[in-house]
Amino acid sequence: QVQLVESGGGLVQAGGSLRLSCAASGRTFSNEAMAWFRQAPGKEREFVATISWNGGSTYYADSVKGRFTISRDNAKNTMYLQMNSLMPEDTAVYYCAGGFLGSSIVLMSEAADDYDYWGQGTQVTVFS
Repeated sequence: QVQLVESGGGLVQAGGSLRLSCAASGRTFSNEAMAWFRQAPGKEREFVATISWNGGSTYYADSVKGRFTISRDNAKNTMYLQMNSLMPEDTAVYYCAGGFLGSSIVLMSEAADDYDYWGQGTQVTVFS
């Protein structure tokens, strides 16, 4: 059974930091892109960041660029999201996604429909 399990969410004051982890089991994602998405109350799920299969390429939503860093450790089958300078508008449930194979030209995707596997989400709440 393939599972993606997020952890590291919590309650943090504005300006603080959190590090999310996404641990995969049941299959390897080392040859595929992965991504983070988030969904705030009353809003649609939105793209946060994506990373290529080897971590060599990354892409961020404008809203988090310069504050968040996505990374992965294929040996541990785990992806991370380091979140710094958190703001109340970052409050959301954060989901990891995996399984975008892509091609030699298209290494990553910000489209949720391109990912086959999803975690259950971890809550991040930022208070001012």
